[in-house]
Amino acid sequence: MNRVMFKSKLHRARITHADLYYEGSLTIDEALMKAADLLPYEKVSVVNINNGERFETYVIPGKSGSRDVGLNGAAARKGQVGDEVIIISYTTVSDEEARTIRPTVVLLDKDNNIVSTSDSVEAYTYLGRDN
Repeated sequence: MNRVMFKSKLHRARITHADLYYEGSLTIDEALMKAADLLPYEKVSVVNINNGERFETYVIPGKSGSRDVGLNGAAARKGQVGDEVIIISYTTVSDEEARTIRPTVVLLDKDNNIVSTSDSVEAYTYLGRDN
């Protein structure tokens, strides 16, 4: 049996731009992608903390070091600049692997700078809204 498991996430990323007419879906700074083990065109779930929207899309790389997180195309209707989002990736693993998987959690501050990176959900602490 295989299970779909949480692989990695960017926690509390802030939307830096939204372009309804851009072809593509979710632009993420390439350095942030690397930190969260995200590949170009990888499927992700996006949860908007501000408005409760949830959607699935794919990732396209943005300029490394830009700290950009952008909603493109139809995804631009799901949030606005300044909204906080959680970007989650998943993987399919065997039942045995699922029992030992340790997801990567990348916590971001209000400017999309990396605050911490962890390979355990229990190992990170909640970031308050004033960060």
